[in-house]
Amino acid sequence: MTGFSGTLVSDAFSGYKSLDKNDENIRSAFCWAHARRDYADALKALKGEDKNYAHETVAHKALVQIAAIYKAEEALKNLTAEERYSRRQREVKPLVEAYFVWVHEQDPATILSQKTRDGLNYSMNQEKYLKVFLEDGNIPIDNSATERAIRPFTIGRANWHIIDTIYGAEASATIYSLVETAKANKLKIYEYLKHLLTEIPKHIDDTSMDFLEDLLPWSEKLPEECHKKI
Repeated sequence: MTGFSGTLVSDAFSGYKSLDKNDENIRSAFCWAHARRDYADALKALKGEDKNYAHETVAHKALVQIAAIYKAEEALKNLTAEERYSRRQREVKPLVEAYFVWVHEQDPATILSQKTRDGLNYSMNQEKYLKVFLEDGNIPIDNSATERAIRPFTIGRANWHIIDTIYGAEASATIYSLVETAKANKLKIYEYLKHLLTEIPKHIDDTSMDFLEDLLPWSEKLPEECHKKI
């Protein structure tokens, strides 16, 4: 993490907590998708007649409250960071606070489902970090977008044992970063890479790299054919 400064949105791996505690430049914000996961697994584990009473379980009640938090958050997705922060304070924070009041009223020792107990304990232990997103409109409620972005890489890595050098790994990481950033900026990947491979050789003798600014995925100077039609 050398050189990184900002908020790290992640699961509750102890190493991330260590970064938060030991590096003043890094703050951890834990993911609400992970907070709901054990509750969802608890409901999936129900069998037979127990399924008929799913709505009465602690896991179901927890999921209903988390769903309300997500619904309120979803309504803010197109706002600026400043507007999102203000609305979060009014509309999302009360739901989050109510959820944690409810969590602390539960007694995990009286609950048979291990997954439900895990869910409650996760929220109790990570409360501080699960509330961080409320403090900054730029911080997402979860890291699901990041996990979706890296999924193609994690699925394919078993096929890439041929990339067995530092330079190969760096080249692979560069390409993946470029492609995923292009996706985030709603570009056509094939057309965008074709444009790069056409334009970059024209500057092979340049002493300045300034021309690269016009080729970045968010550049307004990219040709129209690189952009997806919305």
